Amino acid sequence: MSSISTTLRRTGTVAALVTAGVLAAAGAASAHVTVHPESYAKGATDGLLSFRVPNEEDTASTTKVQIFLPTDHPLLGVLVTPQAGWTAKATTVKLKKPVKTDDGTITDAVSEITWTGGRIRHGEFQDFQVAFGQLPDDVDQLTFKTLQTYSDGNVVRWIEQQQKGQEEPESPAPALALTAKGAAEEPASAGTGASGSDSSSSSTSSAPSAAEKSTASGKSSDSTARALGTAGLIVGVLGLLAAAFAVVRVRSARS
Repeated sequence: MSSISTTLRRTGTVAALVTAGVLAAAGAASAHVTVHPESYAKGATDGLLSFRVPNEEDTASTTKVQIFLPTDHPLLGVLVTPQAGWTAKATTVKLKKPVKTDDGTITDAVSEITWTGGRIRHGEFQDFQVAFGQLPDDVDQLTFKTLQTYSDGNVVRWIEQQQKGQEEPESPAPALALTAKGAAEEPASAGTGASGSDSSSSSTSSAPSAAEKSTASGKSSDSTARALGTAGLIVGVLGLLAAAFAVVRVRSARS
């Protein structure tokens, strides 16, 4: 019986370690800074973006968030929603290439928004909302590089861009997919969403381009693969435990 007890203890330890690893991996995958919704129509007007910032540290709080807006394909008419406990500062720059609109030519745009003064503690997240007057219509995706500063001085740089056909980088930048004009547009709310893959080509077609369809398919396949992989590991752990108990029962019956 001593050997059986030892076997059960070892099996239980292995199962606990594997399960903990699975849960940790799942938690890490969902702890990225993201933008919601995950897509908008090209040239959309009067919309809202929500940047979700989770706290990943066990012993430190997030005290500063910097989001960098693209200036090669700028967002026009950017406004920041007041956030309780936080102070927002928007930095404006002159555009290298002015943007012509129905209301005139725009020569400057917001390039960075910095929030300070608040705290995001362990196990919490904060949504930072940004309103825009108009999105660009000559690009398929906007990337928002982000810096997250913690109370212990650590700075996490969410600046890596997803490369087509490759795994998601360790610190991906929030990305907003821009769909063809007239395509179905997701509501501008802080619902669920994820960063998309990088693409810099423009499209004038009235239907979603092949690249856009491939990106959407890739996201779905990646999410499904992760879910199946996690489920498979958990099932394997349960099977290991069931086998161990079966051995114990057989040996007990024989004795």
